[in-house]
Amino acid sequence: MQADATSALAVVAEIKRRSPSKGDLFADLDPAVLARQYELGGASCLSVLTDAPHFGGSIDDLCAARAAVGLPVLRKDFTVAERDVFDTRLMGADCILLIAAALDANELVDLCGSALSIGLDVLVEIHDEDELAVAVAAAAPAIGVNQRDLVTFEVDHARAERMAAVIPDSVVKVAESGVRDADDATALRRSGYDAILVGEILVRSGDPTAEVRSLRIR
Repeated sequence: MQADATSALAVVAEIKRRSPSKGDLFADLDPAVLARQYELGGASCLSVLTDAPHFGGSIDDLCAARAAVGLPVLRKDFTVAERDVFDTRLMGADCILLIAAALDANELVDLCGSALSIGLDVLVEIHDEDELAVAVAAAAPAIGVNQRDLVTFEVDHARAERMAAVIPDSVVKVAESGVRDADDATALRRSGYDAILVGEILVRSGDPTAEVRSLRIR
């Protein structure tokens, strides 16, 4: 996952069937078709949910999306052990999500190191300054600020703006969750984000290709 400050805001387009907060979003989606629509819209990367209980995802979804396009693929799941890292590589993903709130500091450092050592890129998800410090200590190449509280599911749009100012410029800055439209994308770009990770508005859109295009703010 790379960033270029002179290019358009990168869109990490998510293949997501359902969510704990909203229920079914697009339960019968075809991951290959959706992946091609995202690619046509100019998405920089795919994010594919492989967690079944909470998101209705699967490894099959990731493999189908990976085979359909030439974009890099982020596996989005609850990674808690080293075997999860190796499984992610074996299924063909290019990048793995590590959630700081789900790991202690040592676990995050170890899993990040393991992923990087086998050629996986790493996106570390954070919510606050304490989690940011751990992500930086783990040498995370990309840091994502989740605007949604994992307990209440409420979205705090001010959080992304606050955190953007303290994330080091040496890492890729990604805003996650709660992006509603091009106005939100514009605000996040101006705050200093290199990329946005977007799922709900894309899978619910009647035209995912056009929706991705509208978010690629310069």
